[in-house]
Amino acid sequence: MGQPGVTEAVIAVAASLLTLIVIKLIESRLGHTRARRIVDQAHQQAENDTANRLREAELQVKERSLAAEQELAGQRNQLHVQQRELESQQESLKAQLEDLRKQEKLSESTQQRLTEKISELDRRHLEIGRLEEQQRQALFEVTGLSKEEATSRLLKLLEEELSRESGSIILRHEKQMQEICEQKSRDILVTTMQRYASAHTADTTTSTVDIPNEDMKGRIIGRDGRNIRAFEKATGVDVIIDDTPGVVIVSGFDPVRREVGRQALDTLISDGRIHPSRIEEVVGQVQGEMEDFILKTGEEAAHEVNVQGLHERLLTMLGRLHFRTSYSQNVLRHSVEVAFLTGMLAEMVGLDMELGRRCGLLHDIGKAADHELEGGHPKIGADLLKRSGEGEAVVHAARGHHDEIIIEYPYTVLVATADACSASRPGARRESLERYIKRMEELEMIAKDLQGVEQAFAIQAGRELRVIVSAKELDDAQAAHICRDIARRFEEELTYPGEIKVTVIRESRFSELAR
Repeated sequence: MGQPGVTEAVIAVAASLLTLIVIKLIESRLGHTRARRIVDQAHQQAENDTANRLREAELQVKERSLAAEQELAGQRNQLHVQQRELESQQESLKAQLEDLRKQEKLSESTQQRLTEKISELDRRHLEIGRLEEQQRQALFEVTGLSKEEATSRLLKLLEEELSRESGSIILRHEKQMQEICEQKSRDILVTTMQRYASAHTADTTTSTVDIPNEDMKGRIIGRDGRNIRAFEKATGVDVIIDDTPGVVIVSGFDPVRREVGRQALDTLISDGRIHPSRIEEVVGQVQGEMEDFILKTGEEAAHEVNVQGLHERLLTMLGRLHFRTSYSQNVLRHSVEVAFLTGMLAEMVGLDMELGRRCGLLHDIGKAADHELEGGHPKIGADLLKRSGEGEAVVHAARGHHDEIIIEYPYTVLVATADACSASRPGARRESLERYIKRMEELEMIAKDLQGVEQAFAIQAGRELRVIVSAKELDDAQAAHICRDIARRFEEELTYPGEIKVTVIRESRFSELAR
């Protein structure tokens, strides 16, 4: 009973050992296979690494050889350039050497000719002296004059010769004095301009007005654009409203209108009430304030140059010059500058400094009214000054500072000199703006010459002219006829690039009071 149990146990142990042995055999075989595979992979990777390193070494060798070849090529090019430069320098030296040889030969020949001429002159002097002695002896024998008589006659001849030489000496000294006077005048002008120097003012043709928000642009335009139309009609400027945030642009060639428009628009935006009747009220108020400002500006300019006793009309004209430009130079500042320069020039040449300042300040006064009267600004200014009770020197300076008449007073010359100095200094003038303003004025004047036209405004840099006609004098058909007439006159009388749009506005307005 006990033996079968032991036998089964032995069998079980043997089976377990056999199983272990089999497992060990399998594991050892698998290990040898894996090790062989790993060794093969290592050999393969080593071969690949070796090949890659060989390729990299070959690439490096090739790159170094290319770099060396490039460097050698650059050095060869540099040597070629240096060789060409040396050759050119050698050729230049050869040419210079040849020139020196030619000059040396020329100087030798010139020296030889001079030596020959000197010898010839010496020989001629000796010959002349011998001939003079012979003539003197012949004169003694022929005339029988004594020594005293011959001496007196010779002195008379010498006196006549000296008189001729004295005339040439006087002319030479006059020329020297003229050169000295010109130099002195230049020194006086330079000293005067150094004593007084003012900055020039160049006006632009646009002004910007800040707005609190973007909704204000719609209020400025108004329903169907009635507000902006009423504003442009009342002021004569062009209001530009675009995508630029926070600003509205007021454009116009007339600086007075533009400033009135800017101030009126600023007042309307601050007030908040923007409608046609309010626009007309504000524009009329700003225009009144502008008239006061013009008079005050004229008084300040006269006080600045210490010119007293000017007529109120002249002060107003001076203030209007603040808004006029000549070749982009502000005419009022130009007049003040000319006044100071003329006063200092008068002082330095011994004339009345105060009268010189008065002449200089008022010399361009005609530019304040040249668009209202016929003739150039010198004639208009002279007539205006004469009617205002100014003296002859002041009137003559205004009339003749552009050399259009015979100069009768020295102050006219001083004013013309100061005017030229002020206008011709660097940066003082630009011709383009003056031409632009002149063209704008011509556009408006052509329209205003027609009957029934109340107002005319050139806008959009002269590309459009807006004309307001009287609704009482003209009907729609006559207004259309005037529009065609203006366009035809532009084509016949003006030269301009592109096209000009003519817009004629005829408006009827009715109002009643509710009590």
